[in-house]
Parts: sequence; C-alpha cells; structure tokens
Amino acid sequence: MKEGGKVFLQLWHVGRVSHPSLQKDNALPLAPSAIAMKSPVFTANGEMTDPVTPRALTIDEIPDIINQYRNGARNAHGAGFDGVEIHSANGYRLDQFLQDGTNQRADSYGGPVENRARLLLQVVHAVTEVFGANRVGVRLSPHGTFNDISESNPAELFPYVTKALNKYGLSYLRLVEPRVSGGGEQSSYQGESLTGKLREFFNGPIISAGGYNRESGNQAIEKDTANLIAYGRFAISNPDLAERFAQKAELNSYDRSTFYGGTEKGYTNNPTL
Repeated sequence: MKEGGKVFLQLWHVGRVSHPSLQKDNALPLAPSAIAMKSPVFTANGEMTDPVTPRALTIDEIPDIINQYRNGARNAHGAGFDGVEIHSANGYRLDQFLQDGTNQRADSYGGPVENRARLLLQVVHAVTEVFGANRVGVRLSPHGTFNDISESNPAELFPYVTKALNKYGLSYLRLVEPRVSGGGEQSSYQGESLTGKLREFFNGPIISAGGYNRESGNQAIEKDTANLIAYGRFAISNPDLAERFAQKAELNSYDRSTFYGGTEKGYTNNPTL
C-alpha cells in the first residue's frame, strides 16, 4: 500500500483464521484462546473448509510472536519498504487478543482491556525499534464482525487502545468503518461509528477506510472525521482513481470475485481514462 507517496508493507498474523495444512507438521493454529470460529477457512491448496479449534498460546510462546513481527519489520526494511502497517483488525490474531469474544485468557494477556491490549502494544514497541515510529501505522476495526470477531464493549476497548498508541508517535492510525464487516462486505452493524470519537483521542493522522466514494470521502475530510480516506475496491479497478475523482469522471466497476487470488483480471487489466 502507498501512504503519502511512501510504500508500506502490512504485517499480520492470522491466528485462528488458519488451517493445519498451512502450519508446520500440520499443527493447530495458535490463538489467544481455544475458541473456534464459525466461518470457513482456506487450506494450503486454496480450498475452503471447516475451521478447526485453535490451540491457546502459552504465555511463554508470546515473546516469539512479538519477535516474528520484529523480524518481519527487519525484512521489510531490508527489502526497501518505507514503513510497515501493523494489522490489528478484521478478526486476525492481534484483534483476537484485543476483543473479548475471542480472548478468554486468565493471565496478563486476558481480562481487562489493559491486558488484552498488551500484545498489540508490545508488537508496536518492537516494530518501532526497527523502523522508527514515524514509519509505522496501525490498523484497527472497532466494529468489525469479519472472521466472527466480537467485543462486548468497543466503546471502552478502542478508546483505551487509541490513547495507549499515542505514546509511540505513529505515522497514522487506520480505522475501518462499521458499514463494512472488515472484509469488505456490508456489515449488519447499525450503531454509530467510533471514528469521530477516536479522532479526538489520537494525536496523529487518522485514515478512515470502508465503503467510501468520492463524495462521502470528501465529506469525512470536511467534517474533520479523518485526515485521509483509504480506497480499496475503487483503487484496484481504477488505476487513475485520483484523476477520475478530480474530473468527476465515471469509475470502472470492480469485480469482487477477482479480489483474492487468480490472474491479472480485476487487478492490472482495468483501463485508464
């Protein structure tokens, strides 16, 4: 992804959203708690199958998880990326630790929000040591339902996380809007977005993502809900999206069936103006 002319690499662990065929020696996926998701998962050959119940990470294994993020940042730095985004959204492992629907631990990584946020903050600390905080962003989905993620009190959890991230001086915080589930599909969530409130708590730039068009993106900027707007589907289907927005030109339609794997269709074969 590109952030202000810089190219950032996204770092993430999927946790329970995995399958033994993707693990060494067909081991179980690792998650904060041994709670299976309901949605199907990908196998190593790209097929969808029923999920398995993950194994809960022991507290002694968590330092290795943090080190994997650190090594990922080092590899990204060595490969020439300008920065990294820590993916703590969409029901993947760091999000699984944050939200109480998937984190039922009784140790220092479970229970109160301070404990559930601990792993994310430790990962942020490790990654900023590699890149410097001004080259690190974090992605959160406060209202996400993708991958069966759930939280009983997002209005308590996410303000705490947002405030805690301030001490690092991050490049940005990216927030997924509630109108999408976290995976791009429409969400059933009917409540108010937390983005405006979290904007008040975070000292750095806020990027808002999820279901925007030209008009709604401009409105969010004008209302100071966010500093920047992220476009996914339209950016993929329109290689000259910024120019089309500037001219108020018609957009190419996107093909969701091509989004995750396949050929060049839907990615590099879309025409410019």
